[in-house]
Amino acid sequence: MTRVMLVDDHALVRMGFRMLLAGAGVEVVAECGSGEEACADYPRARPDVVVMDLAMPGMGGLEAVRRLLAQDPRARILVLSAHEDTAHPQRVLRAGALGFLGKRGAPEALIEAVAAVARGEAYVDGQTARALAMVQVKGDPSPAEALSEREFSVFLQLARGRSVAEIADNLKLSTSTVGTHLYHVKQKLGAGNQSELTLVALQWGLIQV
Repeated sequence: MTRVMLVDDHALVRMGFRMLLAGAGVEVVAECGSGEEACADYPRARPDVVVMDLAMPGMGGLEAVRRLLAQDPRARILVLSAHEDTAHPQRVLRAGALGFLGKRGAPEALIEAVAAVARGEAYVDGQTARALAMVQVKGDPSPAEALSEREFSVFLQLARGRSVAEIADNLKLSTSTVGTHLYHVKQKLGAGNQSELTLVALQWGLIQV
């Protein structure tokens, strides 16, 4: 039986996923409401697959993917996201996640994705795969592509209204380091302040209202 850890800040969403997976013979061995909880509970739970939401309070899903894989390079992570941009799947797959599934997909896609990732196989849902293929053909016009991995993480937190101190705490960085990243993000995206960064993120579908 495949053992799964569910990481999502919405209890109702986790309950729905748990019921869906139970019907397919998948055991949910742990549930977490944040990336911080997932990193703390992972050594105890030792799941076969971590099903990780991206948009969560605190460090968020992308940073949690990086930290889990730093803890255990063999961790098998399936990322779920309501975002329909191409920047998020590219970033999480580069970070080492094995799978990416859009939340708007059919329920049975979750079962299929969990099974594939549990076998150690890469999985990307059809819509996302087509979007990523078009990026390869046409290039990615998203301004976020100009950002480094750490700059992208800082940018998302800033766009969601987090302060420099909050970001430093969430990402375990010094405030001066966050300030340096903030400077580079503004320069690369041509933004003058946090409100303009939020607007850029909204325009490109990188965050949701």
